[in-house]
Amino acid sequence: MTLAPELLEILVCPKCKGDLEHRTGEVESLVCHACALVYPVEDGIPVMLVDEAKPL
Repeated sequence: MTLAPELLEILVCPKCKGDLEHRTGEVESLVCHACALVYPVEDGIPVMLVDEAKPL
């Protein structure tokens, strides 16, 4: 399952409010290069919690 383009346009990093890179593949995720954090996407729902993000 992939995220809707409309949603990707409005999502920003919850920590720095910067742009996110949408990565697809085995694991779908959103990456903030400024904070070096990876936010997971679980069952088509982005988990936009800083505490749940993993280091890049």
